[in-house]
Amino acid sequence: MFYSKPIGVKLLEILIPKKCCRWLSKETLYKCSILALTFIAYCSYHLSRRPLSVVKTILNRNCSGLHPPSDLHITNETVKTWCDWDPFESNSVLGFMDSCFLFSYAIFMFGSGFVAERCHLRYFLALGMIGSGVFTYLFGVAYYYDIHNIYYFVIVQILCGMFQTTGWPAVVAAVGHWFGPHSSRGFIFGIWNSHTSAGNILGAYVAGAFVEYNWGLSFIVPGVIIAATGFLIFLFLVPYPEEVGLQSHDSDLASKVLDVSFSLFYQFCLSKENIASFLLKNRFCVSLKQETDNSSSFNGDSIDSGGNYRRRLNKIQEICNRDEEAPLIDEVSYESANKGAVSFLFALKIPGVIEFSLSLFFSKLVCYTFLYWLPKYIKVSTSLSAEDSAYLSIPFDLGGIVGSVLAGLVADKTGASGLTCIVMLLLSIPSLFVYQLYGTLSLGSNIFLLSVLGALVNGPYCLITTAVAADLGNLVTDSQAMATVTAIIDGTGSIGAAIGPLLAGFVSNSGNWNNVFYMVIFSTILSFVFLLRIGRNEMRKFRVVP
Repeated sequence: MFYSKPIGVKLLEILIPKKCCRWLSKETLYKCSILALTFIAYCSYHLSRRPLSVVKTILNRNCSGLHPPSDLHITNETVKTWCDWDPFESNSVLGFMDSCFLFSYAIFMFGSGFVAERCHLRYFLALGMIGSGVFTYLFGVAYYYDIHNIYYFVIVQILCGMFQTTGWPAVVAAVGHWFGPHSSRGFIFGIWNSHTSAGNILGAYVAGAFVEYNWGLSFIVPGVIIAATGFLIFLFLVPYPEEVGLQSHDSDLASKVLDVSFSLFYQFCLSKENIASFLLKNRFCVSLKQETDNSSSFNGDSIDSGGNYRRRLNKIQEICNRDEEAPLIDEVSYESANKGAVSFLFALKIPGVIEFSLSLFFSKLVCYTFLYWLPKYIKVSTSLSAEDSAYLSIPFDLGGIVGSVLAGLVADKTGASGLTCIVMLLLSIPSLFVYQLYGTLSLGSNIFLLSVLGALVNGPYCLITTAVAADLGNLVTDSQAMATVTAIIDGTGSIGAAIGPLLAGFVSNSGNWNNVFYMVIFSTILSFVFLLRIGRNEMRKFRVVP
C-alpha cells in the first residue's frame, strides 16, 4: 500500500514549530491524535443515526388530544392519523424504516471489512462520512418539499445504511494499527468506545432541539456535521504509522517479547481452548518463525546478554512445535498468515468469533431497540413533550459510557472478556424487569434506572465490538484480519440490531409495551447463553497452576 502524509498534517508541520510538544514523543502524539480523530468520527456517525428515534414522536402521534386545523377535512378514516406525517401512520411503518437502514447496514457491513482492508482507510472513512451526511440530509429535505412517498424514504435509508458501514471497520482497524495487544487495550477501547454513547447523546440534543417545530432540521444539521467531520478526517487522519515514519506495532517482535512475560505465556499455552492461549500462542509463534528464520533481523542475546532469553526462546519454540493436541485452527500456517487480507471463512475459524458474533446479535438487538424506541416509549408512558422525551433518554447513553469503560477495565484486570460480558448480561436481566415496573413512577426513578440499565446493556456490547474484535482480529500475525473479524462480529450484531427495532414496532403497534420488554429480556438471556462456553474456558485459566 502507498503511504503518504495527509495534507493537514503536512500543513501543521509547516505552521507549528518543531520545538512545540517536545515533551511528547512522536509516537505518543500520533496515538493521541488517532484516538481523538476516530472518536470524533464515530461519534458523528452515531449522532447522524439518532434523529429518526427522536422524530418518531412527531411523525406518528396520538391525534385524539390534538386540534386539527380549521381547513383540514377529517373523515372516519383519518380521525386517528390526520396529525401523522404520511406514510408514517403506525409504529410498524416506523419500525420498517429502522430496519431498512439497519438491514442495509448489516448486509453491507460484511463486505465493508473486505473493502476496508484493500483501501486506504483515510479515503475510505472520509468518503463514507460524506456519503452518510448526504443521505441524512436528504431525509430532512422531505419536510421542506412535502415528500410523502414511502419509496423515497426507503431508498434514502438503504443508501444511508450502506455508507454508514464504512465507519466501524475503518476506525477499529486504524486504532489497531497504532495500539497492539497491550494489557491496557480493553481499558483504552473502553474509554474510546464511549463515542457511541457520546454520539447518541449529542444526536438526542441536536434532534430534540428542532423536533417540536421543524423536524427537517433534526436530520439536516446532523447530516452537515458528519459530512464536515469527514472532510476533517481526510485532512488529518493518519491510519498507518508508516505514513509518518514510524513502525507498525504489529511488526515489532521485540516489543512483543518484552510485553508478554514467559511465565504467563507458558501458563496460557497449557489450555488450548482458552482464547487468550490462542491469542498468545498463535500470534507469538508465527512471529517467532518469521524472526528466527532471519537471524540477522533479530538477536535474542542483544536483549538478554546473560542467555536467559535464549533459553526461554528455546522453551517457547518447544511449546509452539508441540503436536500432542489438535491444532487450534485447521491449516493455520506461516504462509496463510502472510497473505495479507484473510478470507471470510478463515476468519470464522478463529476461536471465539462465532460465539461473540451470536452473543452480539442479541446484545445489539436489545441496545438498538432502546436506541430507536426509548424516546417514543417515554413519550407514550409519561406526560412529557417530544423534546423532553428525547432529553430523558440521554441517561441511558450516559450509563453506557460508564458501562463501556468499566467493562474494559475489568476485562484488562482479569483477562476474561467473556466472563465480564456474562456478569453484566446476567445483571441486566433483573434490571430490565425493574425498569419495566418502576421506571415511569417518577422522573428520578426513570433517570436512575435508565442509567443503571444503560451501563449493564451497553458494557458487553461495547467490549465485544472493540477490544474483543480487535484481539481476535490480531490472532493471525502480519495480516489485515482485524477489519474482516470486526466486520463479521459487528455485521452479525447488526442483523440483530435491524431485527430488534422492526419487531418492537410490530409488537408495540397495539399499544402494549410490556411485550417489547419481554422480547428484550429474552434476547439478553440468549446473549448470555452464547458466551457460556467461552466463560467456562476462561474459568479454567484461573485454575491453572503456574
